[in-house]
Amino acid sequence: MNERTADPSLVTYVHIMYALHALAALIGITSAVTVVGQFIFGLPSIIAVIMNYARRDAARGSWLESHFRWQLRTFWFAALWVVIIAVLSAPFMLIIVGFFTFGVGIALIGLWVVYRVVRGWLTLNDARPMALPPA
Repeated sequence: MNERTADPSLVTYVHIMYALHALAALIGITSAVTVVGQFIFGLPSIIAVIMNYARRDAARGSWLESHFRWQLRTFWFAALWVVIIAVLSAPFMLIIVGFFTFGVGIALIGLWVVYRVVRGWLTLNDARPMALPPA
């Protein structure tokens, strides 16, 4: 990745996106909603994803580009895993086991989301890029 200097206002912008994702997770933890449910369908995360798509071209070539990708991958992979867990658990709901597998799956995805938001935000705070596989 190129080492183009990141615009300080863009660094602040990425902090705001992480804060919105963290707010969504916090709402999920402190309410009847699940972390992953709030992360995927909650307004704070949806706003952060829209913000991400709106400004990610401005981050191209800088170390911030990896944070934009990290956040988008977290959002879309969480959504994908929820669909997979739902599809796999649905047939087993007839024998009650599916409710357990769905609940455990959603909880694990929620933990993964919290981990990704915390790790990304801490790395941004240290002014470092995220280690990502090639695009």
